[in-house]
Parts: sequence; C-alpha cells; structure tokens
Amino acid sequence: MYILSINIGQPRSIERKPGEESITGIYKSPVDWPVFITTDGLAGDLIADKKHHGGPDQAVYIYGQADYDHWKDELGERIAPGLFGENLTISDLESAAFTIGDTLHVGEVILQVTAPRIPCATLSARLGDRQFVRKFKQAGRPGLYCRVLQPGEVAIGDPVSVERYPGQTVSIPEMVEDYYNPDKTEAGLRRFLAAPIAIRDRLEKEKLLAELLAS
Repeated sequence: MYILSINIGQPRSIERKPGEESITGIYKSPVDWPVFITTDGLAGDLIADKKHHGGPDQAVYIYGQADYDHWKDELGERIAPGLFGENLTISDLESAAFTIGDTLHVGEVILQVTAPRIPCATLSARLGDRQFVRKFKQAGRPGLYCRVLQPGEVAIGDPVSVERYPGQTVSIPEMVEDYYNPDKTEAGLRRFLAAPIAIRDRLEKEKLLAELLAS
C-alpha cells in the first residue's frame, strides 16, 4: 500500500439543511507537496466542527482506494481523492478489515486506528444527496479515524504498512454496529473499553456502563 493523495481542507460554506449554512473543512483538495502531520492532524488542514471531529484521537481520517472502488458505479465521475473529507487516500486499503488499535506506518509517521467514521448531514450535503448518510452506513466502508503516535512528514507515494493490534479489541464493523444498537450490555461495554478506542467513545461508554450498573 502507499499514499495516493494528501488532502487539505480550507474554509468553505455548506448548507447542511435548507437555509442553514455554516463553515466546514470537509471540502479537501489534493496537494502535491510533503505535509507534516502533528498529533493534532495535518498542517494547514481546517477542522471546523471541533465538537464532533478532530482532536488527538481523530487527528487523521483515512479512506482507501479499495473502498472508493465500491462507489464507482453510483458516483461515477464525481469520485476524486478527498471526496469524503479524508486527509490521506491510500491504495488497496479496505477499512472494514481493520480493528481498533491497529497501526499504520505511513512513511515516517505512525497512526493508530481509533474509530470508524459515522456519517452525518455534512457528508450528505457534500455529496448533494440527502440519503447519503443511509447509503454510506449500508456500504460498510466507513474509513478510519486515527491518532498520531509518531508525528512526521508524509509525501505522495510513501509506503504504508499495517501492524495488527496484539491485545483485546473490536473490529471497525463492530464499532459501527454498536453505534446504532441501543441495547448495550455490561460485557459488550467492557469489551469496547478494553480496546484503545477514541476518548470520546470511551467517555460515552464509561457513562453508559455506570448507568447500567446503577440500574
């Protein structure tokens, strides 16, 4: 695997709902120069909605060409690197094959998978399809949010290798399914908390576990 594209977002207005506009960084464009990745993400990349995106545990969003291939028939000529707001487009990567805690060695940078992407209204507005949240969910190709374990510079063509997490963990499809499943169990919550999930997910599951034990 290798980096096909490095994508940077600049401020742009988007209409998530009719008559409701805001600034977003989801419109990301490929750049042809090396980019430094810090623990907060790619230098020069805009994270507008910091309540739901970005932060140390969602510093980098990755989408794979293998996942993009799924959308060829439906999206046709609209497909281009950065279309889904990813920072790095990687050849041969299929996000459903990953688990939380897996690490990707991208050039000199080390990234650790923390969460799948849960689609929202911003993605639907970006694609100009109000049904795209449902379509994206059903496709089972969510992409990967990562924390940065080792900062550094990346460039187009840099090799990408994967190191599987050795401890107890959960798969990316399981995390997506869990997000939409209202029936939480103590065993399930403890299993997720044993994995190196994103802090936002951890705090939510710790709260749910405490409520479950108190009931």
